[in-house]
Amino acid sequence: MKIVSPMRGERSAVRAIDDARSTVRLMLVLVSLTVAYSAAATEAAVTSARVRPTVPGQPVSAAYFTITSEQNVTLTQVRSDAAGTTQMHNTTQADGVMRMRQLDRVALPAGKSIHFAPGGMHLMLLELKKRLQLGGTVLLDLILVDDAGGQTVVQAVAPIKASTAQ
Repeated sequence: MKIVSPMRGERSAVRAIDDARSTVRLMLVLVSLTVAYSAAATEAAVTSARVRPTVPGQPVSAAYFTITSEQNVTLTQVRSDAAGTTQMHNTTQADGVMRMRQLDRVALPAGKSIHFAPGGMHLMLLELKKRLQLGGTVLLDLILVDDAGGQTVVQAVAPIKASTAQ
């Protein structure tokens, strides 16, 4: 006759319940993280992107596009595969003098299209890694930050083409 200790069976049952609770906690954490990530992800669209072509030896170019976000976000940085440095600039004219200044950030109000165009806001592609020839493309990574600090990278492929009036 074999005697089974009730304590041993109870310990196994307690251990199984603890394991189940741990699994449920882990699942709740993962669901929370997924929801938080989804809330932080920003839907934004880039249209009409283009980059000016360069001549041999030219170290800079300009890029233009229109961006629209579904929520209030801030464009804080832009990176490009074609340039060592990419800066946001704004050109203004006052008293017959054109001035260009670098922008640290650009607010993108929900639902409003913001235009980066000749004579206004635009990107400067500096320290070009190669000549930008007609028919090629440049990859732009636009870094958007929402009010909660969540970051989203929006990618745009900008064709290299001669500038036209906007």
